[in-house]
Amino acid sequence: MSISIKTSKDLDGLRAANKIVAQTLDYTAEILSPGMSLLQIDKMIENFIISKGAKPSCKGLYGFPNASCLSLNETIIHGIPDETILKEGDILGVDLVVGLNGYYGDSARTLPVGEISQSDTNLIDCSKDALEFAANFIKVGMHFKEVSYALEQFILERGYVPLVGFCGHGIGKRPHEEPEIPNYCESKNPKQGPKIRNGMVFCIEPMICQKDGTPVIAKNHWNVTSKDGLRTSHYEHCFAMVDNKVDTAFRSSKPFGVLFDIVVRGSSNKAKPTLKPHTLS
Repeated sequence: MSISIKTSKDLDGLRAANKIVAQTLDYTAEILSPGMSLLQIDKMIENFIISKGAKPSCKGLYGFPNASCLSLNETIIHGIPDETILKEGDILGVDLVVGLNGYYGDSARTLPVGEISQSDTNLIDCSKDALEFAANFIKVGMHFKEVSYALEQFILERGYVPLVGFCGHGIGKRPHEEPEIPNYCESKNPKQGPKIRNGMVFCIEPMICQKDGTPVIAKNHWNVTSKDGLRTSHYEHCFAMVDNKVDTAFRSSKPFGVLFDIVVRGSSNKAKPTLKPHTLS
């Protein structure tokens, strides 16, 4: 496994791309309302990204047909936008990849449509809080498997289970780079494998299922649901390890409204399907 170390120039490029992702997610949260179709939302997202001088890079990535992954209710990732009309009480996962000057940004949020149930609020909070937990937990010198193990324990303690077979990933001049970072650890010993180093940039993306994290892939070969058929949630955020300090320059007032946290704190997973790093997650 070769995990790239980013230069200062690389980090500047990644910050710029991720800033547009954050702005687009903020915009989507503001315009989202019952009565809109998924295709309408996708087109508005595409136009917004283009207006920022960037490229909506979900479109065409591994053959994906649209500008955004819009995953409604039981769909957890890779939802293809269609004519489905949003209703009050729905929850919608919005996953974006943006290309800008040769660098990529990638993030996701699960958003409420109008007023949602307390159970759906708790479900969304699990994925969002898992990211906050990761931001405080990740340290230079830690093994990536330790991150996976800690995320799994966090999710299980909330009473949920992680989606298996899909993972977080490195990011840079390609949307998906090494390493693969699942939300669970198959190894009995997480203190092994590649370690986190300064200059690494990667996406953590908790994908939360309620009872059974076994993935079910739709006939369109994209939409992923969980075997239990229940609602799901997904959050994603980019982290970069730089100069042993936290860079908060791109934080906003909204939880994870900014896609690029510099998190550095000094040095210091049941049989599952094969991971699919070369997906839109």
